[in-house]
Amino acid sequence: MVWSILADAVLALHGLFIAWVALGALAVWRWPRLAWLHLPALAWGVWIEASGGLCPLTPWEVALRRAAGEEGYATSFLDHYLGALIYPQGLTREAQWRLAALLVLVNGALYAGIVRRAVGRRRMR
Repeated sequence: MVWSILADAVLALHGLFIAWVALGALAVWRWPRLAWLHLPALAWGVWIEASGGLCPLTPWEVALRRAAGEEGYATSFLDHYLGALIYPQGLTREAQWRLAALLVLVNGALYAGIVRRAVGRRRMR
């Protein structure tokens, strides 16, 4: 049971990390100093998607599930948990490239707004 709880904790951590990568710029908008935490996470997320790599949290969760006597999975976290919702035929390399581009575009737009706002505040002083 402990292994299963640990696997669920890694799953939750993984989900939170993905949310942070995708939406962390919204927190940076409010608290700009969080950029030092968000930008490396964003770079990691873009790199994992663009390279077709596997986040280390995925095999860790799978190993914990197997230790708990549960069945692991052979695909990526996104493909296993979200693939059926987002990509019914599975997470392809092309789809991963699109996800990486989407991360860059959305977060780039948010950071551009953050920089514009900061520059505007400095001009007002």
